[in-house]
Amino acid sequence: MNKGYPQSWDLEVFYEGGSSSAAFLQELKGMDEDIEKLDAALLTEASIGASGIATMTELLQSIIIRLRETESFVSCLLAQNMRDTAANSQSDRVKTLAAKFLGVLTRFDNVLRGLDDSEWEKLLTHPQLAEVAFSLTERRELAKQKMAPELEALAGDLAVDGYHGWGDYYNVIVSRAKFNDVGKGGEKKVLSAGQMHNRLSDGDRDVRKAAFTEWEREWAEQADLCAETLNRISGFRLKLYDKRGWDSVLQEPLQMNRMSEATLQAMWSAIQESKQVLVRYLDRKAKLLGVEKLDWHDVEAPIGAATKTIPYDEAAAFIIEQFRTFSPDLAEFSELAFKDGWIEAEDRPGKRPGGFCTAFPKSGQTRVFMTYSGTASNISTLAHELGHAYHQHVMNDLPALSQEYAMNVAETASTFAELIVSDQALKTATEDEEKLGLLEDKIQRSVAFFMNIHARFLFETRFYARRSEGLVSVEELNSLMEDAQREAYCDTLGEVHPHFWASKLHFYLTDVPFYNFPYTFGYLFSAGIYARALKEGSDFKDKYVALLRDTGRMTVEQLAKEHLGVNVEEMDFWREAVALTAVDVDQFIEMTNE
Repeated sequence: MNKGYPQSWDLEVFYEGGSSSAAFLQELKGMDEDIEKLDAALLTEASIGASGIATMTELLQSIIIRLRETESFVSCLLAQNMRDTAANSQSDRVKTLAAKFLGVLTRFDNVLRGLDDSEWEKLLTHPQLAEVAFSLTERRELAKQKMAPELEALAGDLAVDGYHGWGDYYNVIVSRAKFNDVGKGGEKKVLSAGQMHNRLSDGDRDVRKAAFTEWEREWAEQADLCAETLNRISGFRLKLYDKRGWDSVLQEPLQMNRMSEATLQAMWSAIQESKQVLVRYLDRKAKLLGVEKLDWHDVEAPIGAATKTIPYDEAAAFIIEQFRTFSPDLAEFSELAFKDGWIEAEDRPGKRPGGFCTAFPKSGQTRVFMTYSGTASNISTLAHELGHAYHQHVMNDLPALSQEYAMNVAETASTFAELIVSDQALKTATEDEEKLGLLEDKIQRSVAFFMNIHARFLFETRFYARRSEGLVSVEELNSLMEDAQREAYCDTLGEVHPHFWASKLHFYLTDVPFYNFPYTFGYLFSAGIYARALKEGSDFKDKYVALLRDTGRMTVEQLAKEHLGVNVEEMDFWREAVALTAVDVDQFIEMTNE
C-alpha cells in the first residue's frame, strides 16, 4: 500500500500566490480583453456569416475554459479558508467578469435566434460548428424563451451584487457559526461547521445527540440571517421568471438538467411507490439502536464494523483497488489524484462543510474537497468525488461547449463510482460485522436519495409557492421543512431537523436552482448503468466512457436511449432501478434477525 498521500491540495500549480496571485489577476485581465473583443465583433458586424460565427464560437469557448478555471480557483480558496477576505475579493472580480461575459453571450445567442431554420441548418454544416451543433442549437432555443438581450444582460449585471451576492452571503454566515465541542475528552474547544457536521454521524449516540442539539442551537441563532438570504434569492428568481413569462419554478432546473418533466415525475412516482421497503429498514434500525423511532441524527448512525476509524491512506488504497476491478484507467487516474495533491481532506478548523469536486479544464486537472475523519461515509464521499473527477478527465479533449454537462448526469458518474466501491467491498467482506456495516452504508445512500433529497425537493417546491405570496418567516420555513421531512420519511422519524434549510448550502446556490432532484436521478441512472456493467463485464468500461463523453451533447432522454436502450419518461426503468434497494434491505433484515 502506498503511504503518505498528501491530505492538503496543491493550488499553486494553477496560479502561484493563492488569493494574492499576480498570475491570477493577469488571467482575469486577458479574459476581460477577449470578452471586449467578442462584444465588439457582435456589435460591429451587421451580418455575421458562418465563418464569423465559427470564429466567435472558438473565442467564446476559450473564455469559457479560462472562466471555469478561475471560478474553480476562488471556490477552492474560499472552501479551504472561509476567512480568506482576499479570496472573497477575487471571487467578486470573477463574478463581475462572468456577468459581463453572460451579457455578451446573450447577444451571441440573439444572433443565433435571429437566423431562420434554413439558414440555421446550413450553418451547422460548417466544420467548426458541426462538433458543437447540440450546444449551439440548445442556446438558440433557450434564447427564444428569454427576455430581449439587453434586458437579460441588465439582469445579469444586477445579479452580481444582488442575486449572487445574497448567495455568497451563506459563506459569511457559515464562517460566523461557532459550535462547542461535544466530545467525551472534557477539553472545551470551538469547532467549525465542517468539523461539527462529522460529529452528527458519530457511533456514540450520546455524542451524536449532543452534537445535533448544538447544531440546531447554532443554526437557530443564524436563522434570521438565513431566512433573509433565502427570501431574497428566491424573490429575485421568481421576479426574473415572471419577466421571462415562465410560470413554473421547475422550468429552469429542468432545462439546465436537459430532462423533461415527464422524466422527473416518472422517477419520483417509482420512488414513492417503493418507500415501504426503506420503512422496513428504518424500523429495524430503530430496534437495533434501542429506540422507538429514529431521530434525525440516528438515520446516518453507523451499524456494524463500519464504526471503526479508517486511516486516510488505507481508504485511498481501498478505493483504488476497487476501481481497478472495473477499469484500470479509473484506478490509475484516482491514484494520480491522491499522489499529486488533488484532494483537500485534512480535518482542521476554518474549512467549509461538505464536499465537492471542481474542474480546472485549462490545466486538465480537477480538485476534490472534503473533511476526512475516517468514517465509512467519508470513504463514500471520496469515491463519489473521484467519480466526478474521472468524468471531467475523459472529456478534457472535447470542445468547451461539449464539456458543459448537466448536474444530473454529473451525479451519475459520481454515484457509479460509489457503487463500484460499496458493491466490491460488500462482496469481498469476510466477517459478518464488516459485511453488515458495509451493507448498511450502501442502504444509507438509498435513504439519502429517496427520502432526504425528496424532502428537500418537497420543501423547495412548497417554499417557492409560499414565497410567491410574500416573505416567508423563520417559523414558516421550519414548519415547511419539518412537514417535508416527515412526509418524505413516511413518518418514521421522531425528532426531525427543522433548521436544515438554514444549514444546507445547496439552498443558497444561485448558479443551480433546485440542487436536489439531479442527485436522485444520478443515483438511479447509475444503478441502471452499473447493472449493465455487471452483465457485460470488462467490455463495458469503454462503453461507459463513451456514455460519459456524450453527457455534454445529448438530453438525458437521448442519452438513455442511445447508450442503454431505455425510455426514462416511463416508470419501468425507474422501477427496475429502485427495486435493487429491496435486495439490500432484505439481506440487512435477515442479518439482523437475531
